[in-house]
Amino acid sequence: MTDMWSYNPDAHYTPGTSLVGFKVEASDGHIGKVDEATEEVGASYIVVDTGPWIFGKHVLIPAGTVVRVDVKEEKISVNLTKDQIKDSPEYNKDTHRGDAAYRNQVGQYYGGDHN
Repeated sequence: MTDMWSYNPDAHYTPGTSLVGFKVEASDGHIGKVDEATEEVGASYIVVDTGPWIFGKHVLIPAGTVVRVDVKEEKISVNLTKDQIKDSPEYNKDTHRGDAAYRNQVGQYYGGDHN
């Protein structure tokens, strides 16, 4: 199984590339834009601002779900459906950093391990 918290080598992500503002596409359509992105080894993720789609909700999506980064189009594709993203664990911008229990919950929800 792929590491849920690392960018897939086939995704064409180049470390150091700022992903903030990129559009995010689920397997079944547009879900929002990147509000925050990290590239910590074994702890990478993107935070997506879903805008009006789910009432301004932000969601944390592990980097391992990213299947393609298109720098020219400023677009990221993830291998998740809109429903999977909509039903993901509640994101709290104040507590998500360094919260192993939250990260574990997100990793389990998306089908991977926290390590």
